[in-house]
Amino acid sequence: MTEPVRRESGEVLIVSGMSGAGRSTAANALEDLGWYVVDNLPPQMLKPLIDLTGIAASALPKVAVVVDVRGGDLFTDLPEVTRTLRDARQQLRVVFLDASDDVLVRRFEAVRRPHPLQGEGTILDGIRLERDRLAAVRESADVIIDTSHYNIHQLATHVVDLFAEQGAARHTLTIVSFGFKYGLPPDADMVADMRFLPNPFWIEELRPLTGVDEAVRDYVLHERGAEEFLDAYTAAVTPVLEGYQRENKRHSVIAVGCTGGKHRSVAMARELSERLSSVPGVAIRVTHRDLGRE
Repeated sequence: MTEPVRRESGEVLIVSGMSGAGRSTAANALEDLGWYVVDNLPPQMLKPLIDLTGIAASALPKVAVVVDVRGGDLFTDLPEVTRTLRDARQQLRVVFLDASDDVLVRRFEAVRRPHPLQGEGTILDGIRLERDRLAAVRESADVIIDTSHYNIHQLATHVVDLFAEQGAARHTLTIVSFGFKYGLPPDADMVADMRFLPNPFWIEELRPLTGVDEAVRDYVLHERGAEEFLDAYTAAVTPVLEGYQRENKRHSVIAVGCTGGKHRSVAMARELSERLSSVPGVAIRVTHRDLGRE
């Protein structure tokens, strides 16, 4: 198993590699992790960019720079620029994305685009020329990722495994309470209906309160079926959240509804967040969409 890459404050990561090997996917995954990503930067601009990260360290703590053959003749300076920067800066790393020739050919054929270096030749001609130009960069890379057997989701997951902060959330789950009479939240991935529980609205002393209040929470959670639902729903959703992480789905929404979005849904959403907070790699936020509506 590949060990996660240790990162330091103010690190600059150079992302390079073969066209079609997944540089854009890797860059998007890094951006989702909070890296500031610069695409197609000429190598000669690396030094000024690194100087900028030193000046604005808190604003640019993690910078990823995609450098590749699209830079034309400027790209040939990358190995020398990298060597010079390594001598002066320990936080500089190079990640190189590669894939077999036949896989790269299939990928270019699938998107019906020419290889940037093929000119009047074939896709394979362009790939071979690019390999020659990138040989020195590949040789000096800190991390080499062979994407031949990865789809875009698997590659993104691998990049997250390598470069995420230790203990950082890989998935953000929003649990939103709502009232069915105001309509379903349009961005919900999953919906849970709490109208099977008795409505505290019909209890005079509970009517003016909400599911945030302890009296309503106790009433809802002690009703028949509440505990059973929470146990079963937590067990059902846990493998879904684990699967989302494997597929690099970064965000999801669980909508928990009752009639007005004031009592049952609020109490159950809060309790569900407590239970799902134990799922590794998941950060949870709770919102109450219709709380306060008349």
